[in-house]
Amino acid sequence: MAQIRKMDCQVMIKSTADEFYNAFRSKPQFLPKMSNGLIKDVKLLQGDWNSVGTVRLWSYSSEGKSQMVKEIFEKVDEKSKTMVYKLVEGDLLNSYNSWRNIITIRPVGERSMVKWTMEFEKQNEDIPDPVWYADSLIALTNNIDAYLLNV
Repeated sequence: MAQIRKMDCQVMIKSTADEFYNAFRSKPQFLPKMSNGLIKDVKLLQGDWNSVGTVRLWSYSSEGKSQMVKEIFEKVDEKSKTMVYKLVEGDLLNSYNSWRNIITIRPVGERSMVKWTMEFEKQNEDIPDPVWYADSLIALTNNIDAYLLNV
């Protein structure tokens, strides 16, 4: 029987927790510009960009390949600056039965900690852990941080 697995990655950034959180929470349509080419495009398929239940289609580059994913913005906690996204279609689901991205941003002194948690269920035990995806999230976080520091 398959089991849900978790993998975390954390990145210390120079942007404030509020700035970084707001980029994802309130301005997801601008993330392609902030990502320095990692996110190619994002389209709103249902909802209004910022509400729970919103459906978005992302085109991105990972390991030099173009990928796509359709997600539902599943949950938000404004106090803890946590957002949950459930993947419902896309390239990742060719290898995984289910996938959720959880992002939490918290202040740490004059900096901020961005924590990504990936919850996934492999289609079979031969599927490798998605270390490459964690690396992509780290690169994305650093690119958005650099963008926010220069605006």
